[in-house]
Amino acid sequence: MEEGTCCCPAGSEKKKAWYLSGLFLGIGLTLALLGASLLFPVFRPFYAAFMHYVRMILWPVAFGFLLGGLIDHFVAEEYISKHLAVPKRRTILYSVGLGFLMSACCHGVLAISMEVHKKGASGPAVVSFLLASPWANLPITILLFGFFGWKALLIVGGALWVALNTGLILQGLEHFGKIEKNPNSLTVEKDFSIRKDLARKFRNYRWTPEAMLADVRGVWEGMRGLVNMVLVWIILGTVVASLISAFVPPDLFRQYLGPTLLGLFMTLGMATVIEVCSQGTAPLAFEIYRQTGAFGNAFAFLMAGVVTNFTQIALVWKNVGPRTAIWMFAVSLPQVILLGWFLNKI
Repeated sequence: MEEGTCCCPAGSEKKKAWYLSGLFLGIGLTLALLGASLLFPVFRPFYAAFMHYVRMILWPVAFGFLLGGLIDHFVAEEYISKHLAVPKRRTILYSVGLGFLMSACCHGVLAISMEVHKKGASGPAVVSFLLASPWANLPITILLFGFFGWKALLIVGGALWVALNTGLILQGLEHFGKIEKNPNSLTVEKDFSIRKDLARKFRNYRWTPEAMLADVRGVWEGMRGLVNMVLVWIILGTVVASLISAFVPPDLFRQYLGPTLLGLFMTLGMATVIEVCSQGTAPLAFEIYRQTGAFGNAFAFLMAGVVTNFTQIALVWKNVGPRTAIWMFAVSLPQVILLGWFLNKI
């Protein structure tokens, strides 16, 4: 990894013993809890909940790592900087559009977004991408229509609105130096053409087994770097969600999630700790709506899981910057509350 990147200060990982790494400690904690579930019946609900979450997120997360590895190896920094680093409104529009087209869940897209940031995308662009992708992407849009019918348009439109507004506000904050700038961004010539550069690389590519094997190794190295960066936070988030699912009575949730202001804030708190995968929480959001009639709470549950989720905030804090993470939370959460309150009224 290049010196100066915010995601991994130069030399910090080499000085740390492997058994003190966050990934090793996270895996150790998880294995200890899973082992306890085999010995003590009281922990068996945790085991069931954890394995349920793993089945939901395994393939989306794996896809995110694979796509991130492909980006790391094949996508030049100039490509990202040309479209996702310039301080213009179209940058946020590009980011929201890419998030809408991305077919990864919230945890799968974390690996992709961190890789895009490492390649030069600005903090506001990364945040817009993160906020738009889990709930406004095409596969989830189809799933939400299956649950909510035409009201799914309100969820998707609300997600895009929050992503766009948050990105534009953070772009202004970046202009005034209130949030971190990406040191990986490059200055790209105005006449630089991605299409021509790709065509040139394709013409010059050596289609030999050695070259293709080198590409496979390059993709693997990119994936391994992302695993070290992201996986520990996914593991911790899944463990917390499993503990909540196993030991907090469901009736307690249903009792306090009605279409009131208190119910809305309770829903936000619930989403913060149990959101694990967009495909998995879409049915939970519909269950909230079915049992309480609070459509705004369902929207808040879906969106706040992305906005306030521990895994996402921790990764933005560590890799993009603490000020960006704080402002992402401070700017996006009031929008979610306002939209949730409004949707409860209609």
